[in-house]
Amino acid sequence: MDFKLTEEHLMIQQAARDFAQNELLPGVIERDEKQIFPAEQIKKMGELGFLGMMVDPKYGGSGLDTLSYVIAMEEISKVDASASVVMSVNNSLVCWGLETFGTEEQKQKYLTRLASGEIIGAFCLSEPEAGSDATSQKTTAIDKGDHYLLNGTKNWITNGSTADVYLVIAQTDIEKRHRGINALIVEKGMPGFEIGAKEQKLGIRGSDTHSLMFTDVKVPKENRIGEDGFGFKFAMKTLAGGRIGIASQALGIASGAYELALKYSQERKAFGTEICNHQAIAFKLADMAVQIEAARHLCMKAAWDKDNHNNYDLSGAMAKLYASQVAMDTAVEAVQIHGGNGYVKEYHVERFMRDAKITQIYEGTSEIQKIVISRSILSK
Repeated sequence: MDFKLTEEHLMIQQAARDFAQNELLPGVIERDEKQIFPAEQIKKMGELGFLGMMVDPKYGGSGLDTLSYVIAMEEISKVDASASVVMSVNNSLVCWGLETFGTEEQKQKYLTRLASGEIIGAFCLSEPEAGSDATSQKTTAIDKGDHYLLNGTKNWITNGSTADVYLVIAQTDIEKRHRGINALIVEKGMPGFEIGAKEQKLGIRGSDTHSLMFTDVKVPKENRIGEDGFGFKFAMKTLAGGRIGIASQALGIASGAYELALKYSQERKAFGTEICNHQAIAFKLADMAVQIEAARHLCMKAAWDKDNHNNYDLSGAMAKLYASQVAMDTAVEAVQIHGGNGYVKEYHVERFMRDAKITQIYEGTSEIQKIVISRSILSK
């Protein structure tokens, strides 16, 4: 066991930290308040290689390991979770899914542009009646010979209006249930594809979240990912890696909130001394530090499993379940340590508290993670 980061990992960490502080921090409060998508910042993230970190360089990616991705995700999320969720979806769900299961033609046509950040992607699984129960797909993709006819609605889609490429999960044969589901590559602008209104959200308000409507959208057969009926397995395998990304996002939110609380506690005075000298505050900081370190180790273990081609269903689920809880707990305590200032936008921690909640919900709720974990430990 080696707990030291390599020189390359440290360089990536510093690059991500510098970008977050210099490019994301200015204007982050305004973007949150006005729900402004960080388009310029996302473009720069692509130029720096943060949107295709694990993609092979021959497809325009950075060719880095999952641990590098976790490290960068934490640093970006310390400042702006709205930007980091774009990074997570593009890396974990879209690029990884296409590179792992797509055809060479699909990789050349879509992956190269996605990995370089020229365009961004979206992953479309959730529906009004199919969130945690992903087998209950109402969106249909009827086989018409040389194409599929796509009809239905997708909800809560990250990058909903800013993406150019959408990986859409749809039911082709309802009698086969999960074995009759396909994953299709849909392009923005295809006739019959409409983007709904932007969602008014509690947190990650700079993130571009929309409903999508498909009405008789003709999707060429060559845009199907994998064999007929592979869609559900594709979604589950892709989401298993996505959990590592969201766990890292949660870790970053927790780390960012903790660092602000620590700094504030060393500056704010009460009863004649800095509040960090009061045991009530010092013990809060101690608990936060321990929980964040534990969450970081879980995230890195999941990344290590993925990089070493081990099954990472269990470690990924554990990382997401725990890190998301730590994000929520730490952000709440950071607000408490700031007192009245914690309730004010300029101190950032109220935004961290709002952003933290979604990490317990998207890409598999905490309850779903417990199902994955319990099934894994009981099957041994």
